[in-house]
Amino acid sequence: MKPEQPPERILAPGDTHQADVPLRWGDSDALNHLNNTLYFRLMEEARIQIFLAAGLPLPADTGAILAHASCDFLRPLTYPATVRVTHKVVRIGRSSAEFELALEKAGDDTGPYARGRNVLVWMDYVANVSAPWPPEVLARLAAQFQPAA
Repeated sequence: MKPEQPPERILAPGDTHQADVPLRWGDSDALNHLNNTLYFRLMEEARIQIFLAAGLPLPADTGAILAHASCDFLRPLTYPATVRVTHKVVRIGRSSAEFELALEKAGDDTGPYARGRNVLVWMDYVANVSAPWPPEVLARLAAQFQPAA
């Protein structure tokens, strides 16, 4: 008889992921403030890093789409800096996942410069409908996140 293997850990509320993304000089306006649209680009870059590290092909017949993105700008990010983007899982539904995001300067412990919220939906791109999260995708994503404490 083969010993049972423990089930793979899947993505769960409270799990976190951090990605460091350097700012570029050209991302700033004349006052050296990061352009508002770039906050969303930083969130996007961190999200794509998660999916690529999880080995999820982009694009494919199925995958995640960004269904919602919001950002509260708390104080200006300025060049030069490396921005630490933290994703925290809030909720995993049948086909959606909600994340809280914090954008901080790496090495700066004074708190976030922006807070965001993203909702991803797993889609069947061919049928153009939402689909349940595949357990293997949730397991691959979980491998990229730190488990909730």
